[in-house]
Amino acid sequence: MISPRWILPTFALVCSASLAGASSVQTEMASAAQRFLVTLSPEQTAKAVFSLEDAERKNWHFIPRVRLGLPLKEMTPEQRLVAQALLATGLSSQGYSKALTVMSLEAVLAELEKGQTGKAVRDPEMYFFSVFGTPKDGTAWGWRLEGHHLSLNFTCSGKGTTSTPSFFGTNPGEVRQGPRMGLRLLEREEELGRALVKSLNEEQKKAAVIGSEVPKDILNDPKRTELTPSEGVLVSSLSAPQQEMAAQLVREYLGTHRTEVAATEWDRIKSAEWDQARFCWMGGFESGVGHYYRIQGANFVMEYDNTQNGANHPHAVWRDRVGDFGTDLLKEHYQASHAPAGGKK
Repeated sequence: MISPRWILPTFALVCSASLAGASSVQTEMASAAQRFLVTLSPEQTAKAVFSLEDAERKNWHFIPRVRLGLPLKEMTPEQRLVAQALLATGLSSQGYSKALTVMSLEAVLAELEKGQTGKAVRDPEMYFFSVFGTPKDGTAWGWRLEGHHLSLNFTCSGKGTTSTPSFFGTNPGEVRQGPRMGLRLLEREEELGRALVKSLNEEQKKAAVIGSEVPKDILNDPKRTELTPSEGVLVSSLSAPQQEMAAQLVREYLGTHRTEVAATEWDRIKSAEWDQARFCWMGGFESGVGHYYRIQGANFVMEYDNTQNGANHPHAVWRDRVGDFGTDLLKEHYQASHAPAGGKK
């Protein structure tokens, strides 16, 4: 199980990060990253810190595998707490709780798989922190927390902050035995999507349901530069209550991240992409039957897949084609940094 020294201070730290309004997101993240890095030994620093351009930055995945970075397992109690404070600067209280719960479920999965051969090691402390570049307010840098079923990627620059790609998964989706029986970590992502598809009339369903065969996993792997084709029913063609259901679903994904970032992204989506956004569905409509959906615009996509382990193993990802790994922010930053004196290129 996750050590109590990692969990106990959660609420105080989340509240301080989520409610602080005087400091910018970038300032808070940079300060928290600096406080984390100064606690590290030279050997730990060598594991945790990379250049901003290092290929490791986009070496993305959510499977249980060996990763670069500094794992919780190799941190002292002090270091775990300051790492936790860094994580709190990127997420809402809802998202922070969700991230810790993802990690804790490794212990549940280890118990469920006990005695089975060929299974990966399940360890709540094998989650890796990585810092890319030099954390400093107004400069370009990034950081990541990644491990099994969790990948959180943040980029800061003088132009703003991005929080994609963002991935949460859970196995089991619903804990069905033991002291945590009844826990459903991604319950709202599933139920809001199901409620939306079941609200559609027959004509709307013809446009929205693009197949009965469900993909085995998410299709918008962040290693892909381009997103899937935009398919399904236009959200703008739905009734007002249905459009609000779709908006609520998107806000659920955005809402795992801190308020300022989520609000900025939702405003951008509404003004630039919502009119052409589409909702699509594959698979069954009832709980326990494999299913898949996504809401997608020109640049963003919220995608959910639940097919493994009897449809009790969901994955959910938020991507932005130009925002992933801070691509757009860094492009602007480098253009500004390399512009000749006087602002002319």
